[in-house]
Amino acid sequence: MDNKIIMKQHDNKVVYAEGNRCYKVFNSDYGKSDILNEALNISRVEETGLRIPNLLAIEVIDGKWGLVTEFIEGKNMEDLLNENPEKEDELIGRFVDVQVHMQKQSVPLLRKHRDKMNYKIGLTDLSATLRYDLHKRIEAMPRHNYLCHGDYNPSNVIIGAKDGKAYIVDWSHATQGNVEADVARTFMMFLVEGKDSRAYKYLNNYIEKTDIDRDIVLQWLPILAASQSTKGIKKQSEFLRKLVYMNKEELRAEYNGR
Repeated sequence: MDNKIIMKQHDNKVVYAEGNRCYKVFNSDYGKSDILNEALNISRVEETGLRIPNLLAIEVIDGKWGLVTEFIEGKNMEDLLNENPEKEDELIGRFVDVQVHMQKQSVPLLRKHRDKMNYKIGLTDLSATLRYDLHKRIEAMPRHNYLCHGDYNPSNVIIGAKDGKAYIVDWSHATQGNVEADVARTFMMFLVEGKDSRAYKYLNNYIEKTDIDRDIVLQWLPILAASQSTKGIKKQSEFLRKLVYMNKEELRAEYNGR
């Protein structure tokens, strides 16, 4: 185990590399069905031909369930952005290109994004009236079936050290649905982290390269904020609660045109 490289460590899991394998080992209280669902997501996304670390095994490691995938040696785009501020525009552009290509894929057997959002909103402590309004907003959104990553951020895109190609990791939240929703979540999480400049560079670059409607992206924000609030991250709560209560006009006034 001397060559074990710890990559990420969270309250409920640890991710490490050993040789040419990457291990994601979950705490014993992590839901087995969630672990198996992530494995299934990876397997289904593999079939699209996208560059992702392929699933190699599901194992019990030291009494805990773990997923074993290929290890992609390289740097994630978050580190590259932080280390190369002069290349931010170029890197954001590539980050968007990878996402646009990903979202052109269809994975019909994945869970539908709108079903996941309706379920998550039902778990919130929001008033019944507001929950009903958010459910209605979801049903009013265009119905698409494109591949959505669900947590598309620069730390989940690895630039391979050997080939320079981009690999997308962490498919635990993958669904099929609206590309605007996936874009809105990336935009929102940049804002949550206080990276406003990067958020607008990202959103504007995406809109320039596609024909998506900015208003629809913004209209997803209250829905996604409600979903994110169920994670109970205190430092995010004030910002997310503000978003949840915003209407279409307020969203446009606050986040449009920068």
